[in-house]
Amino acid sequence: MGAQITGWSHLPFGKRDEPDVESLMRAVTSDALRHAGVEGRDVDRIFVGVMNNGFSRQGFEASLVGVGEPELSQVPAMRAENACATGSAALYAALDYIEAGRGRIALVVGAEKMTAMPTGDVGDVLLCASYHREESRYDGFAGIFAEITRRYFARYGDKSREMAMIAAKNHRNGVGNPFAHIRKDLGFDFCNSVSEKNPYVAEPLRRTDCSPISDGAAALVLADERTARSLPRRIGFRARSQANDILPISRRDPLEFAGARRAWAQSLGAAGLSLEDLDLVEVHDCFTIAELIEYEAMGWVPRGEGARVVCEGWAEKGGRLPVNPSGGLKAKGHPIGATGVSMHIVAAMQLLGEAGDLQVPDARLAGVFNMGGVSVANYVSILERVE
Repeated sequence: MGAQITGWSHLPFGKRDEPDVESLMRAVTSDALRHAGVEGRDVDRIFVGVMNNGFSRQGFEASLVGVGEPELSQVPAMRAENACATGSAALYAALDYIEAGRGRIALVVGAEKMTAMPTGDVGDVLLCASYHREESRYDGFAGIFAEITRRYFARYGDKSREMAMIAAKNHRNGVGNPFAHIRKDLGFDFCNSVSEKNPYVAEPLRRTDCSPISDGAAALVLADERTARSLPRRIGFRARSQANDILPISRRDPLEFAGARRAWAQSLGAAGLSLEDLDLVEVHDCFTIAELIEYEAMGWVPRGEGARVVCEGWAEKGGRLPVNPSGGLKAKGHPIGATGVSMHIVAAMQLLGEAGDLQVPDARLAGVFNMGGVSVANYVSILERVE
């Protein structure tokens, strides 16, 4: 029996006043239940996505949901962690639970508090999602993706201009997103220049090539098909897949995103669709070079030709296949545990025609790609509205 998304809640991402993950999760839990039309006593299981790994001394985050919402304090709860794909890992665990027939309703909560520590320390925490034995020599994940960018440029030519086009597109899209950390159209010229306000973070990556450090939380409610029929919103999973690759980048070609390629092929194959059957996709643009390579991993263009997508306007909101109409991680922000949950929520909003200024007309099928590490843990969902 399939599971369907029936409601959600989403905080605006950014530097938030809530002091910790507990308070962030509290801010979305009851709202998600209300949006779905269910009550706390209806929830059979709770799945929490929080990376932490040093952001806070407080662990055991699954049980924090019941602290903030006492009605849920005796509901079985578990926490998932899978680097930057932590939110999707929690969601997929909840989907497995319902589809195994173990329960009818599951609550998925993703959250992260990142801005309470200095930026340099944030980089150290995030490096734990790399193969630390070899890759700790880099200056955070920006350093790792800067190395990937240099290798891509050496093989296929300098694509700084096209990466600036990706940044400008996503910031332009993010202006209309009430959840976005950065709601400003920065423009191509600004994104394409190195300046005091747009310095190199790790050359050749400029600040506008990197997603911001954000706090945030998002929650969604899943129900089995029978239960969902009595609820006002129903978003189904036409297909979903997870594909992994080996962790050390020294043991693979990190420009291939082979795990992402397999996840896309598996989901599209299971759905009986081609990429251009989709009406929009939300992809993991932690860095602009990642979105560029993801165009290739989706099978849209051959390897090394991702620049064609942006140069020809295919990924624009009015293009062949809008990519990140929400603004992506680049504008919306990337609070690690919340990201995968957020990506599924904004795709669901599109399919219900509830995306406001972000709306892609007549959206019926949406793809979501969330990854952990350098395309190590890869999740691809194909979502559709259930009539």
